[in-house]
Amino acid sequence: MKKQWQGWGPGEQAEQHYLVQPRALAGGGDIRHVSEFLRASGWRDKSKTGGPLHMESPDRAVRVAYNLYVLPGGWTIHGRADGANGEWSAHLGRQAPVEIIAGLTDQLTRPRSAHAPNVWAPLQEQDWHARREGRHHIATSPDGLAWMHFRQDADGRALWWAGARDGQGIGWTAQFTSTTPMHLVQAFSAALASPEPVMRPRGRVPHSAQITVTSVSVLPSQLSAWQQARITAAQAATWARHSVRSTRPRTTARPHAAAGGARTRR
Repeated sequence: MKKQWQGWGPGEQAEQHYLVQPRALAGGGDIRHVSEFLRASGWRDKSKTGGPLHMESPDRAVRVAYNLYVLPGGWTIHGRADGANGEWSAHLGRQAPVEIIAGLTDQLTRPRSAHAPNVWAPLQEQDWHARREGRHHIATSPDGLAWMHFRQDADGRALWWAGARDGQGIGWTAQFTSTTPMHLVQAFSAALASPEPVMRPRGRVPHSAQITVTSVSVLPSQLSAWQQARITAAQAATWARHSVRSTRPRTTARPHAAAGGARTRR
């Protein structure tokens, strides 16, 4: 049985952290922000000791991995084909902030909305500049440091391409196959465009002239409480989904099933 993560460590001496804006250039951050939420949502941790992170959804349909032992390294999210969707994958660089990664991976644990997804809507709400160039659709953040593209070549092959880069060329990119479910791409675009800053500890703030930092003092217990609140929310949502499924009335068995006929899968 895996122990629940208890935070960053003991002690109550305030530690210096920084709020970083724009979030897209805040650096990778702590991957447990992603993995602990998935674990609390019932995902299996298939990681080997000392190896890359490897999480698997309860139905084994989706895998989330983080690997620094290969080049270029970073995040890989892979979904197998099912009756409604083809096989899909997303690849995100190692400097993609975990808060943006979580925008996508958190969505993997939730029921799909009945509303049709719109990848561009979260960007428009944050005043991103959108334009069209032939088969390409492009949106750029107001500061010009982040982007979201939909590209389609002459053969009809398409992909989503996004990322962020500062004036020194430091940044990351993300690619989504055209078969990636649109509600996941929308969740990513919303996290990418969010104006909310993200927190980084001292020594983990990127050296970039394009970011703004605000110094804050934080107690370890506060950090632990914030992370635990996120974990508790994931556990509560998972429990609620299981409760709904367990209270649904079962379909009445067909007459021939009671007579020893072949059972149908539910």
